[in-house]
Amino acid sequence: MIRYVARRVVLAVLVVAGVVALTFVIARVVPGDPAASWAGPHASRAEIARVRHDLDLDRPLPVQIGRYFKGVLSGDWGTSIHTHQSVLSDIKDRAPASIELVTAALLFSLVLGIPLGLISAKWTGKAADGVIRVGAVLGVSMPAFWLALILQLVFFQRLHLLPVAGQYDPNLDYTHPLTQYTRMVVVDSLVTGNWVVMRSAAAHLVLPALVIASYPLGVITRMVRATVLDTVGEDHVRMVRSLGFPERAVFGRFAMKLALNPVIAVVALVFAYSLANTFLVEAIFDWPGLGSYAAD
Repeated sequence: MIRYVARRVVLAVLVVAGVVALTFVIARVVPGDPAASWAGPHASRAEIARVRHDLDLDRPLPVQIGRYFKGVLSGDWGTSIHTHQSVLSDIKDRAPASIELVTAALLFSLVLGIPLGLISAKWTGKAADGVIRVGAVLGVSMPAFWLALILQLVFFQRLHLLPVAGQYDPNLDYTHPLTQYTRMVVVDSLVTGNWVVMRSAAAHLVLPALVIASYPLGVITRMVRATVLDTVGEDHVRMVRSLGFPERAVFGRFAMKLALNPVIAVVALVFAYSLANTFLVEAIFDWPGLGSYAAD
């Protein structure tokens, strides 16, 4: 067992190192000069050459890759061209917003996906089952940017119900300033009792969280439905029915417990996928997280 785990760990490290090296090489061979971008549009050739030397961009590619890995392992991730601050510091500032968004999306997926899967399994072949299955397929297959634009059009432009940009109303910084501990606005507003900011943050969180939740919601709904349909035909469930338990208890108490096992197993994978899917969503909703930081 220890040998197996060690092999998997070594393989994972090699894969990560290979991906990082490949990404580094691709970033170097694509058109564009990072030294010119760093120096600015009005920099002279001498200034660009000095920047290229300071960033070690004039050294051979293997040497650059080696220094890059050394910096990653030592915690020196360089300085951002966009913010001119430490990349690691920027990530620490931006990561809480992304984690808050993905956590809300995952909660939406679980709270909605499990009941919808149970309803679809209970009424299999009926109209409710068909609607839920179509919705689950659309959630899995619909591009995130398209769904984001549709929700913005409906809930902001047409109905004027929900905001579409930022974490909360920036005017509240003057009227109800928020003391930040975790940099998660909803959490900090709850901790400090700043209910005005909390309401604004919750309203701003709904649309981007729903967009990110569309894929895991579809996955969880279909998984719960398939698991319940496989479970209700097993001997122990038929025995429960024979004891006189109503169908609501069969589905809600017994079948749901068995359906939660694969859902719990896939939660970590869904969270990782949702975190990677924040790139476009944060850019569209101007959410100050890692996705919008990468886009900048």
